[in-house]
Amino acid sequence: MTEARAFWVREPGAGEIRPATLPAAGPDDVVVRTLRTAVSRGTETLVFEGRVPPSQYDLMRAPFQEGEFPGPVKYGYLNVGVVEHGPAHLQDRIVFCLYPHQTRYVVPADAVIAVPQEVPVERAVLAGTVETALNALWDVAPAAGDRIAVIGAGMVGACVARLVALTPGVEVTLVDIDPAREKTALAMGAAFATPERAPVDCHTIVHTSATSEGLQRALELLAPDGTVVEMSWYGDRQVTLPLGEAFHSKRLTIRASQVGAVTRSKRDRYTTSERRAIALDVLRDPAYDVLLTGTSSFQQLPEVMARLTDGTLRALCHSISYDDE
Repeated sequence: MTEARAFWVREPGAGEIRPATLPAAGPDDVVVRTLRTAVSRGTETLVFEGRVPPSQYDLMRAPFQEGEFPGPVKYGYLNVGVVEHGPAHLQDRIVFCLYPHQTRYVVPADAVIAVPQEVPVERAVLAGTVETALNALWDVAPAAGDRIAVIGAGMVGACVARLVALTPGVEVTLVDIDPAREKTALAMGAAFATPERAPVDCHTIVHTSATSEGLQRALELLAPDGTVVEMSWYGDRQVTLPLGEAFHSKRLTIRASQVGAVTRSKRDRYTTSERRAIALDVLRDPAYDVLLTGTSSFQQLPEVMARLTDGTLRALCHSISYDDE
């Protein structure tokens, strides 16, 4: 088939389904029929709202993005499909790719990674999120005896909490303003607390809430010489912090973690593709199913994106089914 359909942000706040013509596949390409995609809620809702700062247009490009910010733009990067045509080792395999929401697509074969047979399609859409969390784990480098808090119990925060919780001898607490997220924390093997009840004197705090209040609370909860690993991306929002308080006297550190490059301590060991393969292997763990909180059809995606953005659709990981496409 040479025709497909894709989701586009037509302009800030408005999405639509558009036809797409597939290029001819070369000998080193694969043709993939999409089975599931997922919405990366933090980043994709900022894109949907047109809140990517012009200074970040190049850095924020998705690997197979079409169009330009603020729109029209085809954006997304959590795609699981089946190879309909390609090299023998990938033929008929379920694969993950950093491709937007589209019914079929053609990409170089090295742009896809085979999903382990033990990982269901529904869970495999989390590969990009777990890869982000894995990079943060390497940045945090938890060790026995550490007291660690993760502020923000969204997709990324919950995945970080799970990875940290599997480190022997580490005390980890998932912190969120929504008490209903306690279920998520417990499924991930972490304790839960609201911000006012969060543990103090933490050695490291991973911040994922994308709010000034969350980052401020992270600084308040740190022990002397502690570090905040900042994973939030704020788009065009300004962040205000009380750096005139204990920040200097306690010798605190704020350190960025970003998935665009493998963290320095692992860069000579793993490529980004190898890191993604590790993330897919991690997803053999059924604990991650607690993040899968809803599914809609591809045809409903424009409405779904609007509702995720305005908060009327509450979800951790909302996936898109292509069963009828």
